[in-house]
Amino acid sequence: MSNLDRNDEILCNYSGLSLSDAQDLLNTLQQLRQLVIEEGEKIFNQWRSHIQRQIFVNSSLNLAYYLALRRHDLRQVQAALMPWGLSLRRIEVQILPNLDAAIATLGAICQADPDSLPSRPSLAEFFAGDRLLQQHTEELFGNTRNHRWVRIMVTLPTPAASNYELVRDLIQRGCDCVRINCAHDTVTEWSSMIANVKLVAIETGLRCKVLMDLGGPKPRIGMAIAPQSPQRIYRGDCILLTSNLPTTICSDCFQANCSLPEVLNQLQVGATVWIDDGKLGAQVESLAPDGVMLRVTHANLKGSKIPHQKGLNFPDTDLLLNPLTGKDLQDLDFVAANADIVGYSFVQKPTDIELLQQELQRRMPNNSPAIVAKIETSQAVRNLPELIVQAAGKQPFGIMIARGDLAIEIGYQRLAEIQEEILWLCEAAHVPVIWATQVLENLVKNGIPSRAEIIDAAMAERAECVMLNKGPFIAEAVTILDDVLTRMQAHQQKKTPQLRALNSW
Repeated sequence: MSNLDRNDEILCNYSGLSLSDAQDLLNTLQQLRQLVIEEGEKIFNQWRSHIQRQIFVNSSLNLAYYLALRRHDLRQVQAALMPWGLSLRRIEVQILPNLDAAIATLGAICQADPDSLPSRPSLAEFFAGDRLLQQHTEELFGNTRNHRWVRIMVTLPTPAASNYELVRDLIQRGCDCVRINCAHDTVTEWSSMIANVKLVAIETGLRCKVLMDLGGPKPRIGMAIAPQSPQRIYRGDCILLTSNLPTTICSDCFQANCSLPEVLNQLQVGATVWIDDGKLGAQVESLAPDGVMLRVTHANLKGSKIPHQKGLNFPDTDLLLNPLTGKDLQDLDFVAANADIVGYSFVQKPTDIELLQQELQRRMPNNSPAIVAKIETSQAVRNLPELIVQAAGKQPFGIMIARGDLAIEIGYQRLAEIQEEILWLCEAAHVPVIWATQVLENLVKNGIPSRAEIIDAAMAERAECVMLNKGPFIAEAVTILDDVLTRMQAHQQKKTPQLRALNSW
């Protein structure tokens, strides 16, 4: 039996041990520690050649230890530690010091030979991971405001190009970073938005980072036409999705074209297709000479509107697409020279990160901006450790959890679970996370928040930044989000309760 198998057997069978048997628990933790070091260093050695930034070496090693640790089910071990006042919770930020602290305490209880135990970590060693996460966050977003650790990012609307007072109001209310979506507007508007942000900094002393988000290869329905009747789509209807614009009206099916024709060649019969952020669902029924025939599986009971210019998602198809479109490469000329952070859509593989790094290096050889990768597909989730190493190994880096597309790609029922796992993994790598999509959406659009979205905003305190999208009540939303995050900061840090005094009882 291999060392890996032996340790797996010990961990899996721990439920049969007495909770009061500190010596057996001590032995289990020591064996687990050895296993984490051996397996973690193997992972780290595979990454080492990609890491150029010295500040990220310890973070990547901690990430490797975390991956080795989480290969095992530790729930029984965690339960056994609790009666001794010990825990492996919040272990992500610094793996070995947390294990060493628990082992040292158990060793003292068991009166074990000190030479058989790892040294108890100093306070500096124990909290080194927290300091690295803070340092990497400040590299990405700049220094935090005195009262709040979590940053607020706001997507600027087009009027921000001509309305200086709007930009100043957002920043004074608490916006730490503005997002410019390159899928909209032009260089003229972008230049004016950035000029307004810089003018606010001069007049108020409040600095605000600029993130410019590349559009990426987002598949969309360009044009759709209905048969002679009905004019709405129902479950069971068919849609002919083609590479060319529909020119004739078919008597028995809807017709639409895909903005990225190369997608259609990668679909197979049975593949799932979601349209308009999941409002309309379909399945590939057959392959046609110029496209695919879809059968609608999900639609509004009263019928769905014809989806002109709506997004397409293909959750069970690993699409092979260049993450940088021709427009993205053109936009990069301006983005590289003017943005503090480049938002990168449709990132799936480490080579996607490498491609953007090469393009940025070509344009800005001495001072490349930071990168934020948007995690919006199941393939990106699977490759997340390698994406982090490729990017953060060379420049300041962050992750955006693009919860809209991600929910469609992995299934809504898995979103909360995967969001937690992304937060844990990024904490282990000391990489800042942006909590995005539909945060306080009702408030931003209608002026009144729902109860559910206030809870969502409160839970966003576990990330390093929260993003608000544009809307008529965006300024009020910044004020409320600032208040919610400040209040929650007194209650929790990441997933650790702060245990402040409760005054409600």
